[in-house]
Amino acid sequence: MSDVTPTPRTTPTREQVRAAPKVLLHDHLDGGLRPQTIVELAAEIGHELPADDAESLGLWFTEAADSGSLVRYLETFDHTVAVMQHGPAIARVARECVEDLAADGVVYAEVRYAPEQHVTGGMTLDEVVAAVQEGFDAGMAASGGRIVVRQLLTAMRHQARSMEIAELAISWRDRGVAGFDIAGAEAGFPPTRHLDAFEYLQRENAHFTIHAGEAFGLPSIWQAIQWCGADRLGHGVRIIDDITVAEDGSVELGRLAAYVRDKRIPLEMCPSSNIQTGAAESFAEHPIGLLTRLRFRVTVNTDNRLMSGTSMTQEMHGLVEAFGYTLEDLRWFTINAMKSAFLPFDERLAIIDRVIKPGYAEMMRG
Repeated sequence: MSDVTPTPRTTPTREQVRAAPKVLLHDHLDGGLRPQTIVELAAEIGHELPADDAESLGLWFTEAADSGSLVRYLETFDHTVAVMQHGPAIARVARECVEDLAADGVVYAEVRYAPEQHVTGGMTLDEVVAAVQEGFDAGMAASGGRIVVRQLLTAMRHQARSMEIAELAISWRDRGVAGFDIAGAEAGFPPTRHLDAFEYLQRENAHFTIHAGEAFGLPSIWQAIQWCGADRLGHGVRIIDDITVAEDGSVELGRLAAYVRDKRIPLEMCPSSNIQTGAAESFAEHPIGLLTRLRFRVTVNTDNRLMSGTSMTQEMHGLVEAFGYTLEDLRWFTINAMKSAFLPFDERLAIIDRVIKPGYAEMMRG
């Protein structure tokens, strides 16, 4: 900790950001492996990697993700998914994920992955979820109660297994799975292709988020909300296209943007990832600044920690540097996220009242 105790209106140091309680809603399990773990697991199964040592491999991942080439970006997942095809390996990755998040000051996280991508080694979908839960349980136990982690089960939007994954999420919802998601290429694969899965989840009183408004524009967001009934928007950065800022600084919201704000629909924003994929030029130019000023339900997230070479501390500190945000602002983002979590209301409230608010209050004293 810095020797200087921040007041609510001073900008915190990176170390103070790291120490602050944080909540993460959009994080991919297969996008957050430790490079050393990939090296070791690849050696066990004879999988060839683009680099032999952890340091070089980590650099390769961030460079490939930064290349501007979608082909190279997607290739990075070929390697992480390849080493996650057996129970012990999946459990290890899941446990280390929880350990890394806890060390970064995260107190609650929902971590997503697509079970259908982890069955080439012969595991069933159910066994994949069980292996992830085994790892999460071990990580949470090792943290001594400092972090709560839940699974989000993702279906790939270019495949046809969304109903199967939705049913899997329901069967596990009292055993560690908090909700459902669809991911993958947005253009050409609208969320309405999976309408049966979303209608099933709604009948089951289940929670789900949808990747929307990242690579594709407003129609993706509109379909996710109005056709599919999404509780949250994965990214949702393109909602900015429905907001007009005049030369005098006045702002006008279109009907969709106004609806999203009025309904308090959470935006799972991932600044570093959006910069890599071209959805934003930089932290300072990221729409999160305007959306925060307009008081949308903004949350801050990591997306793929390995590919972006990032953490919750790095994402939040990047915003502090870009916009001069204070601990009070970070507390606002964190409570936004906790309010938007797919936990029961009383459990959300307990984390807000017993962990987040006291944690920030202690840091703001002085």
